[in-house]
Amino acid sequence: MEKHNISVGLDIGTTKIVAMIGRKNEYGKVEILGVGKSKSLGVHRGVVNNITQTIQSIQQAVQEAEAAASEKIEDVTVGIAGQHIRSLQHSDYITRANSELVIDETDIDRLINQVHKLVMLPGEEIIHVLPQEFKVDGQAEIKEPIGMYGGRLEANFHVVVGQVSSIRNIGRCVKSSGLELEGITLEPLASANAVLSQEEKEAGVALIDIGGGTTDLAVFKDGIIRHTAVIPFGGNVITEDIKEGCSIIEKQAELLKIKFGSAWPGENKDNEIVSIPGLRGREPKEITLKNLSKIIHARVVEIIEQVYVEIKNYGHEEQKKKLIAGIVLTGGGSQLKHLKQLVEYITGMDTRIGYPNEHLAGDSDEDIASPLFATAVGLVMDGLKRQDRKKAEEIEEIEIENAAEETTEPEAEQIIEEPKKERRSFLDKLTERVKEFLDNAE
Repeated sequence: MEKHNISVGLDIGTTKIVAMIGRKNEYGKVEILGVGKSKSLGVHRGVVNNITQTIQSIQQAVQEAEAAASEKIEDVTVGIAGQHIRSLQHSDYITRANSELVIDETDIDRLINQVHKLVMLPGEEIIHVLPQEFKVDGQAEIKEPIGMYGGRLEANFHVVVGQVSSIRNIGRCVKSSGLELEGITLEPLASANAVLSQEEKEAGVALIDIGGGTTDLAVFKDGIIRHTAVIPFGGNVITEDIKEGCSIIEKQAELLKIKFGSAWPGENKDNEIVSIPGLRGREPKEITLKNLSKIIHARVVEIIEQVYVEIKNYGHEEQKKKLIAGIVLTGGGSQLKHLKQLVEYITGMDTRIGYPNEHLAGDSDEDIASPLFATAVGLVMDGLKRQDRKKAEEIEEIEIENAAEETTEPEAEQIIEEPKKERRSFLDKLTERVKEFLDNAE
């Protein structure tokens, strides 16, 4: 098997670290060759707070995936999330020197680079600059301004910002685990690619990815990302509440949540009781399932209400911005019983659970199609997309060189000087900056 045909997604989460190896089959679907999973020990709310433990967890997950796939992992596409990620809306414009010439790539790059010069808080860096709609000489709602005439080019941008030190720490962990950083992707975007259909993104949809330490939100409308947010609560705080409320240890609280937990207290009868063994010969504890679901319900309502505030910030109430496809829940936390009904009750929006099986090959293992692995599947897809882009660029370069050889000298110079059509994403540039920083730090 050719080495460059496989892609590896590395999801560094608060509760688990997943390494997933995948490749495209002949039908264009993603075939998962191997998965490795380890307990995440050095990450808190999506941010690395113990480098040594995180490196050990990454190595364990990678070794497991390598053994399952009989492949050696060298490059990985890693996801970034965490409470340090925030987003903002920004409008900017440029005035073109010559309105007689049509707008091209360089004008858009100039406008995007201008947004990159925005002054951020100390230690913050712009990760993503996503143009939404353009305006040319006051003419609004233009999706693609290239090829149009105009003197003033204006655009609304979705700008995602993060702590540069947190991103570098993830880079450090990956490099110290003996891996190369192939790409960096925002985790809510990776999850969205794995579980949302293009129709949902067009109609308007909010993706809620409930992880262990954080809950990520990504809002799409007209096929464009409109809003992203990270809420610093996830499944772990629910476990913490059960631990405190029932006076039991964390391991028991987690098991209780998974086996008997429900987000809807009305579902449990008063006489349903679960008995938990006492510590070191102490008496067993009896906990009513109604009481358990009341504890879970209180925290889940708080998380969902915070997410709903973010959705309303985007302007979901307005008819023009209505999210017709409603809400899609994914991530490990979305497996909580009756969560779908509770979200529908709080928000009044249609809700479904998002499984990453749409892009997976038909014979994939059922476990991999779980919402738990949505981010990892999205990262594998992102890595494969990045490889396709590189291949296309290489083919284009070869074609230009061949064309240059076949033509006369002045024409050849002109061909070689022609600008590349492919605009590199800012995440590719960010990946290069992190790589450079790590190389220089050695």
